[in-house]
Amino acid sequence: MGMYNNFKTAILLALLTATLLWAGSFFGQTGFIFAAVFVVGMNFVSYFYSDKIVLKMYKAKEVNEGNERKLYMICKKLSIKTGLPMPKVYVIPDRNANAFATGRNKNHSAVAATRGILDLLNDEELEGVMAHEFAHIKNRDILISTVAGMLAGIISYMATMAQWSLIFGGGDEDSGSLLQLLFLIILTPLIATIIQLSISRSREYLADQTGAKFAGTGKSLASALEKLESQGKMNPMRIGNEATAHLFISNPFSGAGKRFLGLLSTHPPMEERVRRLREMRI
Repeated sequence: MGMYNNFKTAILLALLTATLLWAGSFFGQTGFIFAAVFVVGMNFVSYFYSDKIVLKMYKAKEVNEGNERKLYMICKKLSIKTGLPMPKVYVIPDRNANAFATGRNKNHSAVAATRGILDLLNDEELEGVMAHEFAHIKNRDILISTVAGMLAGIISYMATMAQWSLIFGGGDEDSGSLLQLLFLIILTPLIATIIQLSISRSREYLADQTGAKFAGTGKSLASALEKLESQGKMNPMRIGNEATAHLFISNPFSGAGKRFLGLLSTHPPMEERVRRLREMRI
């Protein structure tokens, strides 16, 4: 299953790149380079500083063995078990039960858990959740999501350029070119978003599987996910931004009254994740 998810990610990134190249051919070399430089620059900054930005956004406080012994010792145990450097450990002061990992690589990583998840889960379930977050670090999912976001961002930026071109009469009168322009404006950003979110869902499945191996069982994570799904509907996240929802182990804003189509969801269906975990043989 792990090889399948990695292969799927590679195929989806290839499709995203192909969509980007098609969109870039419409503008020629100059327009393509301009859009690429602009978006790559933004993502470069995001890649190196997003951990600090998102931790500050969620008012996360760094903790240690002295003030959050259970969480810290679970992370220390997982660090030894996985061979990963000990990440910085944070607690987010929110009742929503959730957790995420961030950082540009294994040597510059952090894991964060909300106050809600610390109050809700038992030790085995919390270990399962943190193992999932260590799996994201191990699988380099921050880098993969940055690359996918960068490709999708360039496509969306070029679609905006095309929209302004159409408004101000930049396109020629040829019907084929006009149809291409409309396709670029309307459909390519949607296609890019669907592919990007599909990559996100695929990496969540892989983190579930890898995390279950780290923890030695999939049942503790499955039990935790069931609790998170139930509790999340009652206590949606009250701080932060929905643009960061993909970072969390479950969508922290799903209880706020929004319903997502499957293709436009940052996370796989919770019942499917639980089913796969319970059926795992480790």
